Amino acid sequence: MIPRDPLEALTRGPVGFLRSSWPWRSAGYLLAGGVPGVACGVAVAGVAASWGRIGAAAAVVCALLVLGCATVATRPWERRRLRLVAPHTTPHSKTYAKPYAREIGHGALSVLVLGWVDLAVVLVSLGIPGALLAAPLQPEAPPWARLGGPLAGALLLPVAAYPIAAWAGARAAVSLAVLALGDAELTEVRRSRARLVDAYEAERRRIERDLHDGAQQRLVALTMKLGLAGLDLPAGSRAAREVAEAHRMAKDALAELRELIRGVHPQVLTERGLPAAVRDVTTRSPMPVDLDVDLERRLPPAVEAAGYFAVCEALANAARHSGAARLRVGGRLRGGVLVLEVADDGRGGADPAAGTGLTGLADRVAAVDGRMLLSSPAGGPTRLRVEIPCGD
Repeated sequence: MIPRDPLEALTRGPVGFLRSSWPWRSAGYLLAGGVPGVACGVAVAGVAASWGRIGAAAAVVCALLVLGCATVATRPWERRRLRLVAPHTTPHSKTYAKPYAREIGHGALSVLVLGWVDLAVVLVSLGIPGALLAAPLQPEAPPWARLGGPLAGALLLPVAAYPIAAWAGARAAVSLAVLALGDAELTEVRRSRARLVDAYEAERRRIERDLHDGAQQRLVALTMKLGLAGLDLPAGSRAAREVAEAHRMAKDALAELRELIRGVHPQVLTERGLPAAVRDVTTRSPMPVDLDVDLERRLPPAVEAAGYFAVCEALANAARHSGAARLRVGGRLRGGVLVLEVADDGRGGADPAAGTGLTGLADRVAAVDGRMLLSSPAGGPTRLRVEIPCGD
């Protein structure tokens, strides 16, 4: 699965972490953090150099103005550089247009302290192996340093990626916490989203129930009546042919209505739960599916619905775009979190921005506080993982 931030990337194996882009992105993030501080320091140094010409009071005022401008500029700069290490959770600039006191304080702290710490972490982490690698270029270095220095530097250089990524992840977490909405507003957003999801699912179930108990039953009765009427007509007569044609059309309409009911909210999901509903949808897949969904209990209706439609969308995408010969669907309940995985052996290259339904799938999962992870390198395979918290 694709990590969401440097801290999650650190949990991967050393080879996977070092081969990924996270070390470079973390280093770029920290170097960018030092830009406001360095710019402010250079400007303040220029003001100090002109102390004698403009006077002490004017120099202090200019220095404070420089610090204020750097603090204000740090806020949008933080949002932009967060895209390097938190591309999936970076706050949108329009959402955070109002300056909060804590954001101003965070900006001032970044200019005065944190930005310099960012630079120090990168320079120290890379400077030690860099100095060892450059030992042969130093004439005063002893022979043992010229021989062993490059070897030690080459060994320490990959190690330097770990403190850089760890500090970048911690800095990003702090910045996201500061730039986030207030707790009360965020809680209300979550509650309103949960109410909308519950109302939407309740309406879907009502429509499914009305179709199942109303229109479907009438079509079943009509089909039976037409079948009985055909038995009373002379075989081969025009009336018998017309009734037989009407009987066939009624059965086709009934089949289409049942497919529509499954798309709105399948009855099997309500009555028997998510494993049975996933098993039912995989039997209609045009490709063979290896199914391994084992849940020890029923889940909340909103979680089951989100998981079911996530599997449906993933299977539909695989059938239309992957060119796969076989699919695998797995599901487990781990620590109160529903984990669903859909994998195929197709060509890969799935992109949520390409309009394949993955964006809508991610939005549906996010509506129940879940997340979607996608791994789809060119050439395949593609693995889609959905994690939805289920509560107690």
